[in-house]
Amino acid sequence: MINAAIKKIIEENAIGLASVDRFGNPHNIAVGYVQVISKNQLLISDNYLKETIANIKNNPAIALVVWVSDWKKNCAGYELKGRAEYFTSGKWIEAIKKIPTNQGEPCEGAILATINKIKPLV
Repeated sequence: MINAAIKKIIEENAIGLASVDRFGNPHNIAVGYVQVISKNQLLISDNYLKETIANIKNNPAIALVVWVSDWKKNCAGYELKGRAEYFTSGKWIEAIKKIPTNQGEPCEGAILATINKIKPLV
């Protein structure tokens, strides 16, 4: 469950988003903005995530890692695992287009990540 403390870390820091291609090769990319939309769901904007999107379409399993920006003083972070769905129309794409940090970005799609496991990284 994503509590208030985890939500704050997720929404205020960059996140590593990992996916797997059809050959089982991992791919990881940094995502600058993720919005927590429920106790187990995240909304991620598709701005230049071509390889990640191809992987999700083939295999929806994902992992994310986030840590506080001042980790040398306060080493707090989390690994989140779950499944992703990709949308190019509907309410999720409309939601990401309204995010202020997405102004001027392509917003090609929206990733809805449903988290089923959270592990502290301390």
